[in-house]
Amino acid sequence: MISAKDVKELREATGAGMMDCKKALSECNGDMAAATDWLREKGFAKASKKSSRIAAEGLANIFVDGNKAVIVEVNSETDFVSKNAEFVEMIDIIGNAILKSEATTVEEALELKLEEGTINDLIVAKTAKIGEKLSLRRIAVITKEDTDNFGAYLHMGGKIAALTVIKDGSEEIAKDVAMQAAAMKPQYVFKEDVPEEVVEKEREVLKAQAMEEGKPADIAEKMVAGRINKFYKEICLANQAFIKDGDIDVTTYLKNNNSELKTMVRYEVGEGMEKREENFAEEVMNQIKGN
Repeated sequence: MISAKDVKELREATGAGMMDCKKALSECNGDMAAATDWLREKGFAKASKKSSRIAAEGLANIFVDGNKAVIVEVNSETDFVSKNAEFVEMIDIIGNAILKSEATTVEEALELKLEEGTINDLIVAKTAKIGEKLSLRRIAVITKEDTDNFGAYLHMGGKIAALTVIKDGSEEIAKDVAMQAAAMKPQYVFKEDVPEEVVEKEREVLKAQAMEEGKPADIAEKMVAGRINKFYKEICLANQAFIKDGDIDVTTYLKNNNSELKTMVRYEVGEGMEKREENFAEEVMNQIKGN
């Protein structure tokens, strides 16, 4: 029986992940020294040393099979590695494995079985081989009806990935809306999706701006009502001016093509993450020193 205390002790000694430590102890019948060697041999301990590094580069990709689609973001430390053929192949393996499974979360995806080990094992092995921290940051699994269409669009080779679902219409129209999402960076699909606290905060800012302009309170309130609609047009995909025809919004474009927007997922690699500030020369020196 492997105790939680032993797992914790091995983790502190090697820096490897908890599940990896548990597996190592199981494989080595609880022998701490043997488990430590096992982790090092498998590359787990080496990979874990990179766990504190910032991995905010990488690629996103979209995988579609029939009525199911998966969008993933896999991170690396440098943009250089995101062009590595092994890294790209790893993303394909991850995406297709998720597509064929019932996994809907990163945690579930990492435990999916491959020909050799799990997705987590694959990432650890590639981390050790490539020499940079690699991680599966997020996934989204989307399903559609037979009469719906997926729109998939990758920008800059996968630095931005946008996936849409439209009711009726064509795949080309769905892709137009995915391109819109990639280009215009909507934060929400519909205005009903915007949290009330976000709307209220914007109202307060807009009212303060109007008052600063010297408008009376009642006039300021009316101005806010008009400006909040402009706010929705900026942050909601359905309300945005259509990039191919600025005279209409996305909803109108779809309506004109007998279609309707159902959902959208947009991933921009590294968004919201701290970025590395090391320059190229420092990166080369770090690689030489084996950091």
